[in-house]
Amino acid sequence: MTLQSRTPSFASKPSRRAVVNGMFGVGAAALAAPLLSACGGGPSSDPKTVTFGSNGADATPKKAYAGLTGAFTKDSGLKVKTNTVDHDTFQTSISNYLQGTPDDVFTWFAGYRMQFFAKKGLAHPVDDVWDKIGSGFSDAAKQLSKGEDGKYYFVPLYNYPWAVFYRKSLFKARGYEIPRTWAQFTALAKQMKKDGLSPIAAGYGGGDSWTVLGAFDYLNLRTNGYDFHMSLMRGDVSWTDRRATAVFDHWRELTPYYQQGAGGRSWQDAAQSLFDKKSGMAVIGLFLGQQITDEALRDDIDFFPFPEIDPAYGQDTVEAPTDGFMLSRKPKNLDGSNRFLEFLGSAKAENLYMGVDPSNVAAHSGADTSSYNALQKKSAALISSAKHLTQFGDRDSDPGFISTVVLPGLTEWLGHPDDGAALLKKIESQRSRFFTA
Repeated sequence: MTLQSRTPSFASKPSRRAVVNGMFGVGAAALAAPLLSACGGGPSSDPKTVTFGSNGADATPKKAYAGLTGAFTKDSGLKVKTNTVDHDTFQTSISNYLQGTPDDVFTWFAGYRMQFFAKKGLAHPVDDVWDKIGSGFSDAAKQLSKGEDGKYYFVPLYNYPWAVFYRKSLFKARGYEIPRTWAQFTALAKQMKKDGLSPIAAGYGGGDSWTVLGAFDYLNLRTNGYDFHMSLMRGDVSWTDRRATAVFDHWRELTPYYQQGAGGRSWQDAAQSLFDKKSGMAVIGLFLGQQITDEALRDDIDFFPFPEIDPAYGQDTVEAPTDGFMLSRKPKNLDGSNRFLEFLGSAKAENLYMGVDPSNVAAHSGADTSSYNALQKKSAALISSAKHLTQFGDRDSDPGFISTVVLPGLTEWLGHPDDGAALLKKIESQRSRFFTA
């Protein structure tokens, strides 16, 4: 799986506004949509076949999904006809696809992204499936899988956490302690700077501007808690609220410790500076391990949860983008689709998938973790212990709002961080364009 299929790529994706317009016949992706809708069923669909729309076109997920469909066919006797489309085309044509003749089951994302289509009536509830698979998932995973109406619309497959990564040998050599609170975190960053390190590796140049959302999300979650963060992301509260201002007050404390030239650097370069012990820490996702080819180096990488700011919220929320499956609004083979989703939501299915793609962690609590590397094991423990799971940036908000308003504002602010008031006022002035009552 390429990184692009795992993380936001704002430069290459349309805004949610464009996606919504496509749903109603405006600005449709004329070329992409027929590709994605080609395998949808018709009135005479085979009752022994389930159709499956997949965005896993890269070699690793394609192989992993093939293993899943093959195992399901062997267990159930039902065939799975897979319609595989590249990740970005899937994204841009999803609205036309879902209002046409979509496949019975399709890949998608948890949280707001799922709720958006469920609210529009473009997805079928899967409560019957959850009656059978529910015991295998945490309360946080269940929360991510429900629509605004309280019904289930999503079956999780895998996720991965964002945290603060570091090298164990560097911390040991320097005598650094793992910080739990904000005061400890900033004190450690200050000491690292005195020791000649760039305390916090950062790279948000060009198409990598999305990486700043990891820090923003955690700062908001730790300062104001899960409920306020989600309300802000979904356009329900003002960006000039004093609680949003407090986020930038804390962020401004941290910016002197960011790696110099971050605005012209890629996330890969930033991660490399961490590997090379030129930087002490990095707020990043588990996907940084994709760059590691030396297993000795992998064994020396560790992470800790983003530190506590307000004890009322502690470290109870983990940023963990979650991918999985949904059921189209009128599946031609509802019974077969439910059986397929029950299988996909099983520990067996997740074990099969992770056996091919070790760069994620299984969402099912009963999945076999014996073959996980140390980072995967710790990631699984962190996610399973979370009271709340958030997604990431445009997965929890309108992606057009994030990519055209929030991200440009954040990256500009990081270049000359002040009290944030002007930025927040500018963001707030655009909120109504993307969110309506």
